Amino acid sequence: MKKVLSLFMMGLLLLGVLAACGPDSSTQSGGTDSNNNNEKETTSEGTMPEKPEKLVVWEDTDRGVALEPAIESFEKEYGIEIEYKELGMADEIRDQLRLDGPAGTGPDIVTLPHDQIGQVVTEGLITNINVDQKVVDTFTETSIAAQMYDGVLYGLPKATETPIFLYNKAHLSEAPKTMEEMYTFAKDFTKDGNFGFLFLGDNYYFAHGLIGGFGGYVFKDNSGALDPKDVGLNNEGAVTGAEEIQKWYTEGLFPKGIIGENGGSTMDGLFNEGKVAAVMNGPWAVQGMKDAGIDVGASALPTLSNGEHVKTFMGVKGWHVSAFSKNVEWATKFIEHITNAENAKKRFELTNEVPPVKELIEDPIIKDNEVAAAVAEQSQYAVPTPNIPEMAEVWEPMADSLQTIVTGKAEPKAALDSAVKTIKQNIETNHQ
Repeated sequence: MKKVLSLFMMGLLLLGVLAACGPDSSTQSGGTDSNNNNEKETTSEGTMPEKPEKLVVWEDTDRGVALEPAIESFEKEYGIEIEYKELGMADEIRDQLRLDGPAGTGPDIVTLPHDQIGQVVTEGLITNINVDQKVVDTFTETSIAAQMYDGVLYGLPKATETPIFLYNKAHLSEAPKTMEEMYTFAKDFTKDGNFGFLFLGDNYYFAHGLIGGFGGYVFKDNSGALDPKDVGLNNEGAVTGAEEIQKWYTEGLFPKGIIGENGGSTMDGLFNEGKVAAVMNGPWAVQGMKDAGIDVGASALPTLSNGEHVKTFMGVKGWHVSAFSKNVEWATKFIEHITNAENAKKRFELTNEVPPVKELIEDPIIKDNEVAAAVAEQSQYAVPTPNIPEMAEVWEPMADSLQTIVTGKAEPKAALDSAVKTIKQNIETNHQ
């Protein structure tokens, strides 16, 4: 009896060990999905879950035509119906997702400007995505950085825009290579109501190009995670950048009218009247220039006196997966499909939105389009506008400090010190 009992106990022990060493069911394909806690069934396609009958996409207003070729090829390849709806990208998509997502009537995929990512992630409206590194590597580093929050990838980029160098070919035969050349030209050209080079130096969106180019930064970037406690807008480089901005005003190279809320319209008006040789402005201004009869040239911005590129702020439109989708993997697959080189190229042909896809930067379709080529090149030097909620505390203090700098009411160092102090106080009050 002792022998039998001993063998029986050994058998139980062995079974227990085997069970403990076996695979955890929650880690197998078809296990519980961490995003929506729904059981997934695998198909013959490997680790992908069962195909849904339909995916719903929310696209930007008047951009559905660019989505249709990608939808057609995706439906043909995967047999999944794609339904899309157009909504305003600035706020409408985000605001509607807040309502329809929790109600279960929302989309699987949305498009958003990258500076909303931090907010929508914090609210639990979109989910992180998992894609192969080879997919990530097809895009420019800066555009991928714009799709990350706290070091985690939340989407893939579809289009980028950033301020560029725009010039009147009647005054400049080609873009200068350096800001020093532009400054020398402007010193001679600025007279009798004409101006060599203009930009909105008191507008932080544009001013950051010089501040960042000399070494200033908004928040320290730690491998894709922005640190709101480390603000670099009053460091030595930032002060140098502000001094460079100030000299254009103090030396009379800028008209007094391009300060404050009406600065942009004043600058546009002067350029479109043919009184300005060159400006730093966005591609959105080009059509108005052409309509005014200006022969417009475009390039990346000239390099700074330290040899660095102007680090303009960059905006990136991206594709994201709703946190309420029950088809996260297939929604991600669709995002990969619509942002691949072939579909990104078709989108550019239909919308002129510049895709941050590496292989297309050298494609004739981009290179032969002067404005698009300028945006593509400048985007490689640009930095994504910070997408964390704390960025809301930066704009007003920086605008106030820049206005005191360009009007000569304060020296750059003192003005930037004051701005950073306010920024830090506001972050501590509103985001802790």
